Amino acid sequence: MLFSTVGWFRYLGNHNISWTVSEFILLGFPCSQEIKILLFVLFSTVYALTLMGNGTIVCAVWWDQQLHTPMYILLANFSFLEICYINSSVPNMLANLLSKVKTISYNGCILQFYIFSSLCATELFFLALMAFDRYVAICYPLHYPTIMTRQLCATLVSACWVGGFLWLLTPVTLLSQVPFCGSNIIDHYLCDLGAMLALSCIPVPKTTLICGTVSTLITFITLIYILVSYTQVLRAVLRVPKGSGRQKAFSTCASHLAVVSLFYGSIMMMYVSPGSASQPEMQKFITLFYSVATPFFNPMIYSFRNKEIKAALRKVLGRI
Repeated sequence: MLFSTVGWFRYLGNHNISWTVSEFILLGFPCSQEIKILLFVLFSTVYALTLMGNGTIVCAVWWDQQLHTPMYILLANFSFLEICYINSSVPNMLANLLSKVKTISYNGCILQFYIFSSLCATELFFLALMAFDRYVAICYPLHYPTIMTRQLCATLVSACWVGGFLWLLTPVTLLSQVPFCGSNIIDHYLCDLGAMLALSCIPVPKTTLICGTVSTLITFITLIYILVSYTQVLRAVLRVPKGSGRQKAFSTCASHLAVVSLFYGSIMMMYVSPGSASQPEMQKFITLFYSVATPFFNPMIYSFRNKEIKAALRKVLGRI
């Protein structure tokens, strides 16, 4: 069994300890009120610009018939995912920056962890899918229209969304079984797995191991697939004669690789930094980077050197 339930019920009963926590307190950023107001203005601006940037890309692809191709359909879905992703944590963080009451219900905390982590997993699947799309488009250009059909594209997009939420079912189930009987203060701005497990009133090594394994598997499997795909893409591009074809292929792949580097780079910091797990402030910074900064930069990265997106964005802005 995961826990020695009977033994711990006796222990809790003998020591008059209740292991039912009805709410948690999100500590957030412990600083002066002036700094909190400054952070609120900063994060509010980033939040609004992120919604605007990603929302504009979604509208551009939706309205421009020339962008109804697998690559741009994936980009539009990815931008919509970024909107969902930043909405899963930032609004609550902004509210807590100005509020004296920073509580969140037990069920609300479990739900936030599940949605936030599932969207993160979905993003990893999407980055791998976009690498697959570029691999087929560049390595098999003549077969691309017959391989990457709209039906296959829709199926793969749906698989990413469903797969991301199914992947986190085991961790969220295990987390919901963890007993909390002591402090209910989470030293984070959201319901983070590590911060919550630190509040457990009994050691939960199996839960920690399983959740860590689930997280590591999806991170490294998708990363290895992306690296292998782009190794093949690079070989194919280098065989193309110098000209506009090679330049366009490099430009498209460079945008995707920049996003991959931002997202995976911040996640990898948790694996390669020996003390990051025991440093709450470092954990907050890393989480902020891949959950707030990355969605903010993505629209700029994808539209900076893409003529089709620029033209579509001008059309969208002209309609507003």
